[in-house]
Formats: sequence, C-alpha cells, structure tokens
Amino acid sequence: MTWEVLSMIGTIAFAVSGAIVAMEEEYDIFGVYILGIVTAFGGGAFRNLLIGVPVSALWEQGLFFQIALLSITAVFLFPSNLLKHWQKWGNLFDAIGLAAFAIQGAMYAANMNHPLSAVIVAAVLTGSGGGIIRDLLAGRKPIVLRSEIYGVWAILAGLLIGLNIATKPWELYTLFMLVTSLRVLSYTYDWKLPSQGISTH
Repeated sequence: MTWEVLSMIGTIAFAVSGAIVAMEEEYDIFGVYILGIVTAFGGGAFRNLLIGVPVSALWEQGLFFQIALLSITAVFLFPSNLLKHWQKWGNLFDAIGLAAFAIQGAMYAANMNHPLSAVIVAAVLTGSGGGIIRDLLAGRKPIVLRSEIYGVWAILAGLLIGLNIATKPWELYTLFMLVTSLRVLSYTYDWKLPSQGISTH
C-alpha cells in the first residue's frame, strides 16, 4: 500500500513539475503534456531498465497515466497570476517527486533482493531520472548534476531502505517527509556539494 501511495504522490508531483518547466519555457499545450508525462514516468523507465523489469511494464499503469494527465491539465488551466512563483512551486513539486520516487525505487530493488549498491542506484535513478529527462528536453542543465544538493538525498533513502533501517509504513512515510524537507532546505539555503570548475582561459 505504501508503495502505491508513494507512486501516486511521485507521479502527480513530477507531472506537475514537468508541466511547470514546459510553461516556463513557453511550450505549447502539446509540449506541456509531453514534458509532464516524460517527467512523471522517466525515472520508472530508467529503473526498470536497470533492474531487469521490462520497460513495457509502464504501460500497465493506466491509472497513473490518467492521474498524470489530470495533474498536467490542472496546472495548464491554473490561473497564471497564481503561478507567479513558478520557480518555488516547481522546486517544491520536484522535491516531493524526488523523495517519493527515490523511496519507491529503493523498495522495488530491495523487494527483488538486489544488493545494497543496486538499491541505492535504483533510488537515485528513479528519484532523479524523470527530472534529468525533463531538464534535458527543456534545454537546461539537469538539477541533479549541478548546484544544490539533490542526488545525495536519494542516496540517503536508498541506504536506509537497503540496510533495512526503514521498512515499516510509518518509517517510510517519515523518510519521505525527511527527504522532501532536506531537498527543500538545500535549495532554500543554497547548500552545495564541493565543485571544481575548469577555466578555459
């Protein structure tokens, strides 16, 4: 049940964040739907490829497609004067999607008895895969690869699930709140990992 709820939350959050990015980039309605759907399902497709589940399993998620389409439609029809703070909303939905899908991806791999390393990779790719595809299609640098701390929170989720520290539903929901909060804090306060630029001059 927890898995279903997290899938639902992640799907809605990433569909919304994809639609918001498309509208920021002034895509037409077709572009908004495409980006929303790709963001919502990209991470799951990545994960399935990696842990040996047929990617076609995604097409069995009819209900999730309907939920994603409804979420995108709601964003598209939302009064634009209320969406002045795009960036803030986009970041919040992205944080919720990251947390929900990182936990869901880690649970998926753990249930298939994969080793800890695979559980962590599944968490990172499921949590950030949709966002990476979204940013690339929108011509942006993927968030996960730059600036504020992002992927580390997915690794944390994978670690806690892979080591069987978070297994009960309430523990998983607490972890979901924790990862979302940490991601929000990291972009609010601009927490960064060390980076090394190379000057070309």
